[in-house]
Order: sequence, then C-alpha cells, then structure tokens
Amino acid sequence: MENVLVVGTNTRPVACSLNRAGFNVYSADYFGCEDITPCVKEYSSILKSKPYESTGFFYEGFKQSSLNEIAAEFIDDADQIICCSGADPKQFPKNKVLGNKDISNIENKYKQYKTLKKRFEGIIEVPDTYLVKSLDDAHDIVMNQPQKKFLIKPVQGSGGVGITNFTKQVTSIDYNGALLQEIVEGPNISTSVISKVDEAKTLLVNWQLIGKKNLGQLESYGYCGNITPYTGMDQASVDNLKTLSEEIILDLGLIGSNGLDIIIKDNNPYIIEINPRLQGSFEVAELSLGINMAQTHIKACNDSLIENPKPRCFAMKQVVFAMERSSVGDINQPGIFDLPLKNVIIEQGEPIATVVNSGKILENTLDTGKKLVSYLYQNMPSMP
Repeated sequence: MENVLVVGTNTRPVACSLNRAGFNVYSADYFGCEDITPCVKEYSSILKSKPYESTGFFYEGFKQSSLNEIAAEFIDDADQIICCSGADPKQFPKNKVLGNKDISNIENKYKQYKTLKKRFEGIIEVPDTYLVKSLDDAHDIVMNQPQKKFLIKPVQGSGGVGITNFTKQVTSIDYNGALLQEIVEGPNISTSVISKVDEAKTLLVNWQLIGKKNLGQLESYGYCGNITPYTGMDQASVDNLKTLSEEIILDLGLIGSNGLDIIIKDNNPYIIEINPRLQGSFEVAELSLGINMAQTHIKACNDSLIENPKPRCFAMKQVVFAMERSSVGDINQPGIFDLPLKNVIIEQGEPIATVVNSGKILENTLDTGKKLVSYLYQNMPSMP
C-alpha cells in the first residue's frame, strides 16, 4: 500500500478521499480539522487549537515556510506527494510530486493573463488586466476608461482574498505591485478538468459561490463553495465551454485535476483565473459524479484518464464563516465537515466549517444546505 503525503491549507477532503481509495495518508496543513484524524496515519498542523482560546486569523498565522517545515517530517515516508492550495510543489522532491511540478508562471496572475492573451487571442475573452506599482498608475488607467469598472487584486493568492473594487475610497496599494482588472459582471462558474499530457476531459461545470454574506464571508470576492452541475446554460454552450477548458489546460501542459474560474457575460465566457491544482469543487465532484477524485487525479498523473461520468445528482458545498466572534458548540453532525475543536473561539470572518450535501432535485439540495448552515450558526454562541 502506497504512502501519500497531502500538503496544503486544508487537506481534509483529499486526505479522506485517499483513505477511501486505500492509501496510507500523511497530512501537513494549517487547520488540522478534528475530522481528519480517522483518515490519516499521521498528521501535523500549523494551528494548535486549545479549548476556550482563539484560533486567531488565518492570514496572520499562515506561513508557507511553516507548512514546508511540518511537511518535511513526512517526506521520507511518502512515496507520492499531492500539493493542494497553499503548497508550492517546487518545495518538494520532483520525483514524488503527483501533478504539476512547477506552477510559478500560472500562480503569478499577471503572467497567467499575458499567456492567455497571447496564446488565445481571438479565441477566448479575458478581462483587461494591468500590473500597477502605485496608486497614481491605477488612477490614470481608470480615468482613461470611464466606461469600465475595475477591481484591484494581489498578483498571487487564492480564495478571492484581498480583492476589492477600485473606487475613490482606495487610498493605497498594499502589495508589491497589484493587478488592476476590468470587472466583468455575470454568473461565476468554474470548470473541473482532468488531464494527462496529451488528453483532457472536463468533468463538470460548477456554479461558484462568491462573497456570500449569509455565509459570513467578509471578502467581497471571497470563495464560499460550489453547486454542481451548473444549470444556467444550454447544452451547446456547456459543450463549448468544456472544449475550451480542455484546450487551455492542454496548451499550458497541466496534468491531473485542474480548473478554470470563468464569468459568463452576454453568453461569452471570460477566463478569470486558472487553478493549477485540485480545486474547491473536489467534494461536489465526488458526490455528483460518484467517483473518487483523489484516485482520478493520481490516475491522470500516471497517464490514464477515467471514462467521463455523467452527473447523477446535484451537490452543494458551503464554506461557513463566523458572523461574529463565536465559540464552537456541538456542530458535529452528518453534512458538516472541517470540524474545529469544540469550545475554541473563532474570530469574525474566519472559517468555522464546511457544509456539503447532495440531492436529486436542485431546490431540495439548496434547502437542505440552508438548514445545515442554520444549524451550525445556532450552535455557535457569540463571545465578547
């Protein structure tokens, strides 16, 4: 039985998928959720939670160097390594990494934009994007295009964190350079693509939940989950989007499980970002398609693609954030995952847990998900 090390900010979904596929699993992540324990042989986390104490703020506590440090203790035991969001595959032995081994040109969103613009001009739409070094640079660009709205975002990052609308209220650029990007308005969707060197298949088109205040998300463009399959397009448009996604993934030489973030405007897909790793839609893909996504990823990395399955149900994932500073009560029940230690204190805007559910009828699936979120919040008493 092979030993697989999973590294990232939250490894629970992939670790448990690997466990179900029969692998010995090691994990190194930030959160160290309580429900990862049954899925792993050993694990280590950056966050050391204690009852009645605050878990703090992720973007103050997370450091990639710390993640590399705790992962190092498992590298010798691992036959293979899977890097999730937050992990840099270049930090690990190349011969052990399952998936893309160098994603630096894609993780850099400006380089990604330039690549898409150059290779797919006339084929795809991408929002106008500028690398700006100062507030004056940004204001000059905006003033010269009064018919457009813009947002400002970090050159590197994930989950929609740090992205804000560019208005007169923006008084500084906090990054070492930032991207000023045209705002494209329309449904937020994503595609889940599985690929080997010479072939790619789009498994799903998903609706993305972005900036949902009812889930406690404070970031305007912050990721909150997915609903799959997406039902807002006709079949011809879905097929076109799948083909386009496959062409982009193959052109960039990506293997394994990867994805694209897309906005549909006037029936035209605008490519917003490429995610060169296992995506947040991992769990809804497993539920909807009835497959093991970790095993599917491994097979693709070993040059073998599964037959393209059809969705058998709707699936919904919701990342739930604290509406206010709260204590974790009894939230352990079916459908609630990424469980924090009971009685720890979660700060406002920080993630509490993940709600995942499925159903044959979309409306029923949405209703069940809403009730699970309500139950979670009811068991999160506020703290001073």
